[in-house]
Amino acid sequence: MRFFPYGKAALSILVLAVLSGLWLALQPAQEHTATLTYWTFAKPHYESYIQSLPAFERAHPGVTVDLELVSNNALAARMQSAMLANLDVPDIFEMEIGQAGALFRGPAKDIGLLDITSRVRAPGPNGTPSLWDRMVQARFAPFTNRGSIYGLPHDVHPVQLAYRRDIFLKEGIDPEKIKTWDDFIQIGRKLTIPGQRYMIELNDSDATMLETMLFQRGGGYFDANGDVIMDNETAVQTMCWYVPLVTGPHKIANSVGLFNQAETKAAEDGYLLCYICPDWRSKNFENDVAHVSGKMALMPLPAVAPGARPTSTWGGTMVGITKHCKVPDLAWQLATFLAEDRAGAVIRFRATNILPPVKTLWDLPVIHEPRTYWSGQRLGDTYMRLADDVPAHYTSPVIQTATDKLGQALVDCVRFYNAQGYVDRGDARFEDYVRARLKKSADQVRAMIARDEVLSH
Repeated sequence: MRFFPYGKAALSILVLAVLSGLWLALQPAQEHTATLTYWTFAKPHYESYIQSLPAFERAHPGVTVDLELVSNNALAARMQSAMLANLDVPDIFEMEIGQAGALFRGPAKDIGLLDITSRVRAPGPNGTPSLWDRMVQARFAPFTNRGSIYGLPHDVHPVQLAYRRDIFLKEGIDPEKIKTWDDFIQIGRKLTIPGQRYMIELNDSDATMLETMLFQRGGGYFDANGDVIMDNETAVQTMCWYVPLVTGPHKIANSVGLFNQAETKAAEDGYLLCYICPDWRSKNFENDVAHVSGKMALMPLPAVAPGARPTSTWGGTMVGITKHCKVPDLAWQLATFLAEDRAGAVIRFRATNILPPVKTLWDLPVIHEPRTYWSGQRLGDTYMRLADDVPAHYTSPVIQTATDKLGQALVDCVRFYNAQGYVDRGDARFEDYVRARLKKSADQVRAMIARDEVLSH
């Protein structure tokens, strides 16, 4: 192949690339004829909006809304590419909290989202409280960057413990007497039977549940200014506390993975007695572990100390408006309409168990209904009582890297703890190692932020 020295395979790839490029170039970009385009990745949201949108369109004659259900995978990358190319950009979109930070990369002027700070803070119609005052304020934190709010929270996601109430009753355990994590651990050591039963589901290699514990203590990855705090004293002490729970002779936790058949069997068999349970996960239990209906119940998280925060948070979704939108005032009206629409909120709560962030919706009867699955508890009430204690946490364009680095640090801390012969929690060797290992991860995140800042200028 003298005319192409790299071989037939490379030539075939080149030909396909050229033909594909020509085909794309000849295809006209998709044109949206609707007044507004709205992307959501969550099917329950989509289904509730479908029923709510006719009322909005009737109230705005001539306005049409194109609602699209899109894949959550790589949604942030798709959004960024669309905004850079000014091609197929939605007017309004929803994005999972772990991806949203990627949209805040670069100088504020380059962020492709509408700054909604003044709209959130403005008084409501006829002198009613602002949306800021009507919503759980801590939930704006993940969607705030350099003092500007770019997203409305779709949820609150307070965290409780889901537990096998029938086994607690059999063992004579009164959950009302479990006030702190020290209380919980003491009982956990009595109930745990190595290899047969563990007090709680916690992971020794994935940082998701460690992150939840860190948030409960007021820690996190970043502070309100975007500075890295994942190696501060709160993080060090949380890691030193967490590791002996998941490994070693005093282990009371285990994990079989999330959202799989092994997890279902572990709950049914009583292999794991307690689970970190944000509101959305309570619906997963109802759907996936139906055989334990009436045997499960919910309780607040044990506090770090008497009177401290009895909850945390896990997950979330933001609603944003792009600068591409030609009618931002109308887009804002749609976003707030869907957030406050009572009929839609009922549909979403029944489908997801997710507590809405708008407090004026908390009087909906559906939120106060008793649930047979949860031993007759009024599920919505149990989460509602914790909503105002949900901690604020902040994100960043490098949040995914920070999450990965915390997970790597956890794995290394577990390995060191085991290698040292299960040292006591207060042992200086272990604490010194944890401090150094977290600093290593945090410095790697700081270096990435510094690199991005150089590139953006």
